[in-house]
Amino acid sequence: MRGSVTEPAPPHSGRRRRRTAGAVAAAALLLPLLGAAPPPDTDESSAGPLQQAFASAADEYHVPQSVLLAVSYLQSRWDSHGGAPSVTGGYGPMHLTDAHTALATATEHFADGTEDARGDSARPALHPRVQVPRNSALPARLKTLTKAAGLTGIPAERLRTDAAANVAGGAALLAAAQRDLHQPLSADPADWYGAIARFSGADDMATAAAYADDVFDVLHTGEQRTTDAGQFVALTGRPSLVPDTAQLKLTGLRTTAADDGTECPATVSCEWIPAPYAQFGDNDYGNHDLADRPGSQSIKYIVIHDTEGSWDTTINLVQDPTYVSWNYTIRSTDGLIAQHVKAKDVAWHAGNWYINAKSIGIEHEGFLASPDAWYTEAMYRSSARLVKYLAEQYGIPLDRQHILGHDTVPGPTTSTIPGMHTDPGPYWDWRHYFELLDHPFKHKAGKKHRVVTGGVVTILPDYATNQPAYTGCVTKGQPCAAHGSGEVRLYSDHDTNSALIKDIGMGTTPTTDVNDLSSRASTGQQYTVADTWGDWTAIWYLGQKAWFENPGSAPTAVASTGVVITPKAGRTGIPVYGRAYPEASAYPSGVPAQSVSPLPYTIPAGQKYVAGDEVPGEYYYAVTFSTDSHKVVVGKDLYYEIQYGHRVEFVRAADVDVVPAAKAGRHHGHGK
Repeated sequence: MRGSVTEPAPPHSGRRRRRTAGAVAAAALLLPLLGAAPPPDTDESSAGPLQQAFASAADEYHVPQSVLLAVSYLQSRWDSHGGAPSVTGGYGPMHLTDAHTALATATEHFADGTEDARGDSARPALHPRVQVPRNSALPARLKTLTKAAGLTGIPAERLRTDAAANVAGGAALLAAAQRDLHQPLSADPADWYGAIARFSGADDMATAAAYADDVFDVLHTGEQRTTDAGQFVALTGRPSLVPDTAQLKLTGLRTTAADDGTECPATVSCEWIPAPYAQFGDNDYGNHDLADRPGSQSIKYIVIHDTEGSWDTTINLVQDPTYVSWNYTIRSTDGLIAQHVKAKDVAWHAGNWYINAKSIGIEHEGFLASPDAWYTEAMYRSSARLVKYLAEQYGIPLDRQHILGHDTVPGPTTSTIPGMHTDPGPYWDWRHYFELLDHPFKHKAGKKHRVVTGGVVTILPDYATNQPAYTGCVTKGQPCAAHGSGEVRLYSDHDTNSALIKDIGMGTTPTTDVNDLSSRASTGQQYTVADTWGDWTAIWYLGQKAWFENPGSAPTAVASTGVVITPKAGRTGIPVYGRAYPEASAYPSGVPAQSVSPLPYTIPAGQKYVAGDEVPGEYYYAVTFSTDSHKVVVGKDLYYEIQYGHRVEFVRAADVDVVPAAKAGRHHGHGK
């Protein structure tokens, strides 16, 4: 970080709230997601201990069971996460927040590294750091577990670790909110709109209403799933349910100004809290660059991050001109979105200037260090709505070559590779996220869709049951708690005792550390099949043949289609690049040519990698506060984006041939 970090009070200007006029009426025309009832052997009253816990808590605290289930689903999708806290210190199915306790064990943020968030070699590196919030600064929305303990008499430790107790605590909070509004403890879910809005922890009507609307969406459609603890839970949909939205006025929450031009969908609560564009000492400036996208440059990527501080800390930091920036922040407890940088401008967030210049960055609130801390459903849904909206606005394909995690952004140069960030980590549920984007990864069964050598596969494990062993979540070298994951482990042979795949760019021996990306492939990523052997599949990865378990009874990858690149005939190998910059002759006078420097990686002859977009070399020159000298340089050299390892990379089109992948179903592997 350059200079000191100031913490000005965040301005509360206009905000867009979710507009649902007609939504309830439309919902009445929809069929319930679940049909009339859950499976006969798992009805809502006897499905299992967790379903019974909801019934018991509803009865004891006089809260409709459907309300309790719907609120819990929006918090955690009914998961308990083994008692581990969320990224904002929430525990259990009801996400009762106890950030004070969670912070007591917090260590350095897992995404923190030596990365230069701006990533522009033409300017000095930026290495800002941030501290987790002080307990005294925590807002009430991050301390609900203590209140639940007082209401129920249940010890705080039980509320954190016992799912049934946690559900009871949530029921007590909802009942208390209903009484605070001087409303009866009605058996009709429609009478609980105001209490649900208050339960969100939001401090304004627009955000509280957006949260309550989401809960009633769950009530309308219904849900059912098996939790991370293996328990089936079901909620039957009631599409004709009409909430008493007039109760919102009883909450006493502040009102906000009308729509202020934020670039958000109408289905979320969105606030404009601008990042500054300001000069400071020694002709320096921050914390982003002005531009004219997509007119000047296309926007091709959306990058998913998680923050390194609480909401209030993050909002203060993004308003500091000496800090870095991103376009949006999403709050964990209620899904509120704040926009900071307009889409036309370039935020400093991804650690790679080429990616920054062509992307929008979205931070998700999270201040806990443990990488196995989880994300709320409210945050997932709000984020997905925003990403879907932005993708439609700017023509961004909804796939993993365009919707990037910060952990898949390439290091722009060799020296930057080890310091690149690893958020949102292996516990971000990409499969669920793309389902919320209405663009799920497809899984087709049958022999004609069998994985074959030379074909393309999409990594697609079952999140809940796929639990690779990780270390270092809390203590370096120590095992992490068992946890669902969207990533698969890669080996040098079809044997779990064989060596892990090595990333030569990292310069270290590969490990199972939760932050070590060397030998991991993530849900939705696509690779070319190098070989098969029984229940194992090999892919081309980091210039090597990388094996992972892919049994037919529980596949972790599925056959896909696509085109692939391979080195041109006669080439023994070709270089790989972390950015697609123009050739030197493309730069006009006054704009220094940027190095087109290959990374330490190569693609040997015969290997194939899934090809993404073909793009011209491009560089946005913007090193001064005044925009007079800013220039977009576009070259004649063309590049292909490829899925090379865990991160995407680039190859020069002149170095490769583009060929169709082998069709699924034609067996070319060894088998058993």
